[in-house]
Amino acid sequence: MRNWPRVRSLSGPEALFLARCLAVVSLVRLGLTLSSYNRMRTLVTRLEARNDAAIADLRRVAWGVAAAARYVPGASCLTQALAGQYLLARQGKASTISIGIARDPGADLKAHAWLISGDHIVLGGSINGFAHLVDHGH
Repeated sequence: MRNWPRVRSLSGPEALFLARCLAVVSLVRLGLTLSSYNRMRTLVTRLEARNDAAIADLRRVAWGVAAAARYVPGASCLTQALAGQYLLARQGKASTISIGIARDPGADLKAHAWLISGDHIVLGGSINGFAHLVDHGH
């Protein structure tokens, strides 16, 4: 593990949060493999999440989920968006998963998912080049 020195340099609360993110990303990935997106989304949206998140909370979730996803095979953009939405919802923070498609030059369709909170893209990168399909959130 080439990032081991960096992980060891984290403070106790940061390391604990990263471990929580790793567990959530792993469980969401497993859930999407064994079940369906709709089932996983239902589990997440059952949590009360009505408040806006502070930028610091959004950055922390983005960092933790992206870092954890590097160690979970198949942790797609949808896996990361659901995991991030769950982590925010556990704090009572509202977010939305946005799903879009793009056509690449070879005429293949590519789907992508983003986690959005307020006016901020938390996970998923730029929306440019994608046609919006649907939003799922609180």
